[in-house]
Amino acid sequence: MADKRVLVIVPFPLDDEGVANRKAQLDSVQLGPGISFEYKPVKAAPALYDSHHDYVLADISIFEAGLSAEKDGYDAVCIDTMSDSGMNALRSVLDIPVISPGRASFLTALMFANNFSVLTQWDPWKGLYTKTLREYGLEDKCVSVRSPNIAPDVSSLLGGKEEDVFPKLLAAAMQCVEDGAQAICLGSTTMHQSHAWLAERLPVPIINPGPLTYKLAEAALSLGLKHSRAAYPRPHVYMGDMISGMLDGGARVQQSQV
Repeated sequence: MADKRVLVIVPFPLDDEGVANRKAQLDSVQLGPGISFEYKPVKAAPALYDSHHDYVLADISIFEAGLSAEKDGYDAVCIDTMSDSGMNALRSVLDIPVISPGRASFLTALMFANNFSVLTQWDPWKGLYTKTLREYGLEDKCVSVRSPNIAPDVSSLLGGKEEDVFPKLLAAAMQCVEDGAQAICLGSTTMHQSHAWLAERLPVPIINPGPLTYKLAEAALSLGLKHSRAAYPRPHVYMGDMISGMLDGGARVQQSQV
């Protein structure tokens, strides 16, 4: 396979340190030679992804961030949020694979088990999984969504909080097992630092969503696969310039509020 470039869309307008914390997910997966991952934060975004208000803004911000990916020479796009925000819209305008971790995690869990639970960090994120599971027709395969209800830090993630947060995540994960879960999906890419620690202590597989998308992007490219145009038709009237203008304005507003 010739050298391939993959764009990873970071769902918040983070600084270099925040992006580096996301990029650290690459340390959790073995990838072949000839593929590289480049990280791009969105121009503006909702604060926490905790409501339908935020879901709409997230779709727009991630969609805009990926609009030029194909023109910019990328061979695939990975979306760095379990909400799968912007995935459907990007698939409608790009002819390169667009991989998102929510759908990927749920379906991968069902490759190795008959059902799964979602282990998230914060109760207000539970609505995200209700939304996507319903959209994918997988509600009956998810036995529970559990959380220790710890407020997230979308920039620093779990760094420096391991001794406090990891045992609480494990306790919630064991509740998932008691619920009958045969596999567990981490509920956010912001939780990636906990994956190895949890995997060593759980009796069922636990899926790390971000690294999963990297491996799936590699596989899709090596197999020549991408999304179906029958499932994701192109728009008759493309409004990309309007979307970009909206986000430029949104970025100015968000910066003025900092």
